[in-house]
Amino acid sequence: MPEDHYYEEPIMRIRSFVAACALVALPVAAQAQKQVVTGTGVNNSATLSAGVKVGDLLFMSGQTPARGDSTIEGQTKSALEKMNPVLAAAGTSKDKIVKCTVFLIDVKDFAGMNKAYTEFFGANPPARSTVVVAALVVPGGKLEVECIASLK
Repeated sequence: MPEDHYYEEPIMRIRSFVAACALVALPVAAQAQKQVVTGTGVNNSATLSAGVKVGDLLFMSGQTPARGDSTIEGQTKSALEKMNPVLAAAGTSKDKIVKCTVFLIDVKDFAGMNKAYTEFFGANPPARSTVVVAALVVPGGKLEVECIASLK
């Protein structure tokens, strides 16, 4: 009997095991596929999606404020409210947001941002990180907010 047959049976067992693992993992992977979400009045672009559902989570792209208000409180409220159509399209709401990241261009705006953020979320706000950055892509924008929401 040639020597290479000695290894053939364990290799076949390993291949069978790997194939079985793949079959078991396939339904889990199928559930975790991403789905792009776009809310009413919200446009996706070639470079980003407004929201992406993966499993039981919705990842929302950063929102900058609508033009018009130059106060940090108004800009914070505007940026947060711009998430509502994406949340609704995904079948969830602001009450299910679990994590936000706020990008501020001036640390002096922290108190005003915090005031508007607290008014928006109420008594049980999501976890949050606040980062001071050098600039944003929107002229006149004082902040950008991105959030992750639960779909359950």
